[in-house]
Amino acid sequence: MRLGAEWMRYFDAFTVSAFRLEIQQTYTIPAERSNVELFLAGGERPLGHNAAWHGRIEEIVSSGRTVQRAKAVRRPLTDYLRYQRAWSIPGNVAAGEDYRMVDITENDWDLPEQDFWLFDEATVVHLDYHPDGVFIGAELVEEPDLTQYCRWRDVALSHGVPFDGWDAGAGPAG
Repeated sequence: MRLGAEWMRYFDAFTVSAFRLEIQQTYTIPAERSNVELFLAGGERPLGHNAAWHGRIEEIVSSGRTVQRAKAVRRPLTDYLRYQRAWSIPGNVAAGEDYRMVDITENDWDLPEQDFWLFDEATVVHLDYHPDGVFIGAELVEEPDLTQYCRWRDVALSHGVPFDGWDAGAGPAG
């Protein structure tokens, strides 16, 4: 079932855990465009960068719930991934997200080609993008194969390196 912006309500409704698998190598998000351009021009990260998301994560984590994310990366990193690595992900981690980097340069670990959120091991929301990274929309997966989504989560987390220990210059790990 196709969802509008209301898919974000799952962040208010989950009771234990939220997991995101990010497969895209570039996300074209209008609200980020000026920051990406500033980063690529060698500018300074704006004060309060991504503060609304960080506040939301802090609130979730302080309530005892967990937020995990696995970011699939291919080398060489895209400009967008370099931006995320330098400006976005550190704040997510500081706010309490368990953020893992999964190198898929030489082995895709049988992960899907689909971004998704898995809430409480019960609800799956696909995030759909055009090849250039433009967000198309979100879709609630009706009757998902939860065993498969949990397996993808577990594979991504087991092959992922915690962001704070990840070396973007190192080659693929196996």
